Amino acid sequence: MTTLISERSSEPWRRRLYLPNYQIGEASRYAQISPQTVAAWHKVTAGRNGATLSLKEKRAALSYMQLIEVAVVAAIRRVGISLKKIRDAREYVSKQLHAEYPFAQYRFKTEGKHLLMDYKQIEGRKGQGKHLVADQWGQLEWDQIIGPLLKEFEYEGDGESIVIRWHVAGPSSPIVIDPRYSFGAPIVNGTPTWVIKGRWNAGESDTDIATDFGLTKDLIREALKFEGVLPNGGKGKSRLN
Repeated sequence: MTTLISERSSEPWRRRLYLPNYQIGEASRYAQISPQTVAAWHKVTAGRNGATLSLKEKRAALSYMQLIEVAVVAAIRRVGISLKKIRDAREYVSKQLHAEYPFAQYRFKTEGKHLLMDYKQIEGRKGQGKHLVADQWGQLEWDQIIGPLLKEFEYEGDGESIVIRWHVAGPSSPIVIDPRYSFGAPIVNGTPTWVIKGRWNAGESDTDIATDFGLTKDLIREALKFEGVLPNGGKGKSRLN
């Protein structure tokens, strides 16, 4: 049976993975889906205590594991896989591997309109070169060439693991969410983007902020764009040098 990550106490940051930390609005903005979708998906995948999120609850929040599940679902939906197939895949893997948050704990891939996972995550070397069609209740697929990976997610190891880093603004973006740093807040080279936004709102220039945090001005601008302070072009503000 899968060991609950929250029970692995050798690294303190792991204990925070199940703690409510992200408001529904934040999860919606990060995953680029509606707050209603975030709340609706959580009802499908309610956690250990069966509690669900409500948009009417001002303090309702998701844990890191729940946030990553929402992010993975959003990414899979963007490549055209139906919500039903996503639910079927999650249900199958959850039952077979006794995984509470399978989308945050296992690697998935897409091929056409199906959701696959490497069979070696289940059988080790014996599963090399095989893939499970997770949304078809474990049907094996032998093809070596498959569709695009969910590239914005990085994992800590092979087999059962977790998404250890999410490139929240896209695979090539320097903005990441990593539960080991800043309590899982979006960061750029270790500095929370909300801190950079606060300094900007206080009237400081990108040059001053960059100097204080040892960052480049380009990274400062990426953080400000992510926080919605600058337009996508990153120009048009008098304090940009």
